[in-house]
Amino acid sequence: MRIDLDKVPMRHKNTDGGGPSMKTWELLLSESQERMLLVIKKGRENEVEKIFDKWDLERAVIGEVTDDALLSFYLHGTLEAQIPAYELVLGGGAPQYERDFKKPSYLTEIQKFDIDNIPEPGDLKTVAEKLIQLPSIASKRWIYHQYDSMVGTVNASTNEPSDAAIVLVKETGKGLAITVDCNSRYVYADPYKGAMIAVAEAARNIVCSGAIPLGVTNCLNFGNPFDPEVYYQFVNAVKGMGEACQKFGTPVTGGNVSFYNQGPDGPVYPTPTIGMVGLVENLNKKMTLDFKNAGDIIYLLGDAKNDICSSEYLHKICGVNYSPAPHFDLEEEYILQPKVSALIQQGIIESAHDVSEGGLL
Repeated sequence: MRIDLDKVPMRHKNTDGGGPSMKTWELLLSESQERMLLVIKKGRENEVEKIFDKWDLERAVIGEVTDDALLSFYLHGTLEAQIPAYELVLGGGAPQYERDFKKPSYLTEIQKFDIDNIPEPGDLKTVAEKLIQLPSIASKRWIYHQYDSMVGTVNASTNEPSDAAIVLVKETGKGLAITVDCNSRYVYADPYKGAMIAVAEAARNIVCSGAIPLGVTNCLNFGNPFDPEVYYQFVNAVKGMGEACQKFGTPVTGGNVSFYNQGPDGPVYPTPTIGMVGLVENLNKKMTLDFKNAGDIIYLLGDAKNDICSSEYLHKICGVNYSPAPHFDLEEEYILQPKVSALIQQGIIESAHDVSEGGLL
């Protein structure tokens, strides 16, 4: 492609009118997150411009696609930089790393876990009181009520409790459902399965809010990738995430990788955070999770397993740091979620909520 750098919108211009205030290399390497690059079919520019005008967004035509296999960057007609496109493509000239990895030694301890060695609690009320005080389970109302949910009047749920946040798309009658999920303890216990659970739970939250999952972004947080055990976590988490995303039809459209997250005590729990968005086709069909009417029947969907592995109860209350990831079957999840969607669309149910941290209690 050919890019004319002098056509790139810049916030600051030289006061003497002598051209852009940014140097060529600054324009090429700038990572401003507020800018996106679109490639538009020639002749349809006006359609795109109307959309940008509607939302009062700045845009500029800065170049065109070429057939010479080169990326060429010009400034006021002068060629400033040029490189074969092939050199920037994975499998071409772009580097691909093959690092050594090995199964973490702590996984041996995890396999020793035996649920029969965990005594059943005598006072369940005390257990419940302890559980609902844990930071990952406790109410977050004190946080989100500090924010004005009516900013821009785009909140479709007006803070009605729902498994995913629902944002109104003006003038359409539709909404976007948005959620962020990852249980890093599951990923620590089994990077492959744990990452699949993170994707599945995100999709479950989207579905329970009355939406259809569309796509994923991610934030992959791990320790030092030169540590073979950390890289094992990373490799298997990416594989699990990829398999689940393919199953749910939610392509990963972007994201980032953050390595070297560790201190004197070692690396953080592997945390491949999943951000998922879904479409609420009809806002009248959005779903909330709160109970509605006395006498309504409560159904548990799916099979309940005798499984407290990697749970908040086991880790925080029983003090057991090593246990496997909980039961998970991707196929079961894939079959169940559309059934929930159908129940919501048919208006058969009053509420929907996923069972996750803290369990059914």
